[in-house]
Amino acid sequence: MTQLALQHGLEFDDLYRRDGLVRLDAAFIAHLRETDVGLHNQLLAARLEPSAVETKAESELIVALAPHLEDFIGGLFGIASEVGALQARHEALAPLYSVKRLFVQRRAVKGMTPEQAAEIDADAAAAALEALFGEKLTELSFATHVARWSEDVAANAAALDLAASYAAWATLSPAGQAKHHGGVLFKVPHRLVMEHLVPVESETVNGVAMLRLPPKHWRHREGFALTDPGTDLTGALDQANYCIWCAHQGKDSCSKGLTDRKTGAFQKSAFGVALAGCPLEEKISELNEVKAKGNSIGALAIVVIDNPMAAATGHRICNDCMKSCIYQKQEPVDIPQAETRTLKDVLGLPWGFEIYGLLTRWNPLHIRRPLPLPESGYKVLVVGLGPAGFTLSHHLMNDGHTVVAVDGLKIEPLPEEISGISAHGVRRSFQPVHDVKQLFEALDDRVMAGFGGVAEYGITVRWDKNFLKLIRLLLERRRQFTMFGGVRFGGTLTVESAFGLGFDHIALCAGAGRPTVIPMKNGLAPGIRQASDFLMALQLTGAAKTDSIANLQVRLPVVVIGGGLTAIDTATESLAYYPVQVEKFLARYETLVAERGVAVVRAGWHPAEAETAEEFIAHGKAIRAERAAAAREGRSPRLARLVNEWGGVTIAYRRRLIDAPSYTLNHEEVAKALEEGICFAEGLTPEAVEVDQYGAAEALRLTHHLAGEGDDEIVLPARTILVAAGTQPNTVLGREDPAHVMLDGKYFRAVDEDGNP
Repeated sequence: MTQLALQHGLEFDDLYRRDGLVRLDAAFIAHLRETDVGLHNQLLAARLEPSAVETKAESELIVALAPHLEDFIGGLFGIASEVGALQARHEALAPLYSVKRLFVQRRAVKGMTPEQAAEIDADAAAAALEALFGEKLTELSFATHVARWSEDVAANAAALDLAASYAAWATLSPAGQAKHHGGVLFKVPHRLVMEHLVPVESETVNGVAMLRLPPKHWRHREGFALTDPGTDLTGALDQANYCIWCAHQGKDSCSKGLTDRKTGAFQKSAFGVALAGCPLEEKISELNEVKAKGNSIGALAIVVIDNPMAAATGHRICNDCMKSCIYQKQEPVDIPQAETRTLKDVLGLPWGFEIYGLLTRWNPLHIRRPLPLPESGYKVLVVGLGPAGFTLSHHLMNDGHTVVAVDGLKIEPLPEEISGISAHGVRRSFQPVHDVKQLFEALDDRVMAGFGGVAEYGITVRWDKNFLKLIRLLLERRRQFTMFGGVRFGGTLTVESAFGLGFDHIALCAGAGRPTVIPMKNGLAPGIRQASDFLMALQLTGAAKTDSIANLQVRLPVVVIGGGLTAIDTATESLAYYPVQVEKFLARYETLVAERGVAVVRAGWHPAEAETAEEFIAHGKAIRAERAAAAREGRSPRLARLVNEWGGVTIAYRRRLIDAPSYTLNHEEVAKALEEGICFAEGLTPEAVEVDQYGAAEALRLTHHLAGEGDDEIVLPARTILVAAGTQPNTVLGREDPAHVMLDGKYFRAVDEDGNP
């Protein structure tokens, strides 16, 4: 195993002890004094009286400190050359962004129409440019040469005219856009049309207008592997450079929200959503500026000031920052992509996970609390280990408190050599992680570990759940933290017993409550499930895994009722699960028939079971044939098309798509879901479930609200109906223990420090 040899006389264990971090901080201060005494003095003055530091001055200070911190950490972990190589990759890509802004956008496309651009002889222009380059035409070679030619415009006028001609074709013409669709150089920001953020088309199915993406825009999805790996370094730097770094002007609305100049209240989007910015007030402008200048560790340190659990945010998780971006009339900066790519770039370094973890405990850019506070003597019980619980646990420990966290899910142990916890719960030394890949697993093979609450059982594979293991290790390795799974607060452990054990405080982070039940006839017929129940069953039982015998049955067509992100996730996962389910059924059926014969296998089937089995067998064979055809033709199997031929998956929502919470809050998720081949039906309110001769769901009867024409009744075929109508607040504890926990209507009662309402 690669050995970690830290500098400054520090051992690995020191990075997890406060006294070791104090010595580390002193070493950094000494390093800063040697390299920039003026900056050193600014930092010490800011630490002495942080409340006196103005916001703009603080931003400038941390941006200036970031490269010094990166150099220090590179030396501390003995990876200065690897850090330098990462910086060099940033520098090599720099011409892309300057040429995009100064040449493509300001010169090449200015005054040019798409029709004019389409008439350009792009092949001739490309050939001439390659002759001038002396190498193949790529976006980076184009940008590198244009940047060099632009240093002497007069001497290179003809070459620049040729480059401008090609750039106009590549940026504006349909053929050019198709050729360069995967790049960043020949793309200009498009204006936002709020009613058409997702380019859907309408087609009539079963008498109802369905919204969907044309099949040419569908994206192949196979099972439950990660569906969106996110952008690469080139794409992240494109976003970081697109940002105008408006913290310099005090207008970083992505962080602080867009406010009305007269009232000071938050402005609202076209959909009535308050533009409050990042809930954590993360220093986004500063992140993008430092990342664009090539300092990934420094940029991550800026993120971690306000968002230490950055592995649980960013790409495909949150987008409040984008909604409040200073660009309100054109596409915003994709801040989540930049944030997550920054984290990945650091994790990709040797000891990258240890660097990330260290920055959550010691961060000299955090002028108010660069170090964890001394032990307070207080002990806090955190109930629930979802995003709220694990984030609160981190901050409590950095405030000096001891934390014990409990969760109702069974939490699987991690190898003790990386977690520092033995199978019997005894603390032991643990090894530093040299390569973060040793912690990662393929998502479709990953065993659900129980840690992370809704991030474990509710969020789909649009997000890399390997990040949950990183977050868990950030907590579990710390001596002030202990956690227990399989503990139901209010049952196994109560308010009285918790205080009896010596806890000073109980923090309730128990998550959402029961799902909303829609009153409709036959609402409990076989084939109907709550969406949250479906997602939990799919994720926690491992139903999608080949070796799982979990009982989770889905028949087509599927109708999902609701318009929120849970409905979107339920639709995509049911569509992805169906092929896995029928292929697994077919394989097991054939194995049993080969061993025992058809008659024996079918002997115990009820007529309803026989009908479902025949359906699954036929569909399984069709998918097998499609896979064989795809292999012969060298393409991906068109599973989504088959599923749609058999009825597909439809989201039925009572209002318009543009009114749906999923669209108004995170339309990118809607677009990604529609790329998988699902449909969206508007203006539908469920009234009753129609059942077949066996009493199982067969169709869903709905009221269709037709604009200006009154209501109409329609029937959608539906063998599976998944209800995603929202959840109620989780106030079970108030009903079980009213002596200690009071309710105020649907919510816990708020009380002051004396216990008064």
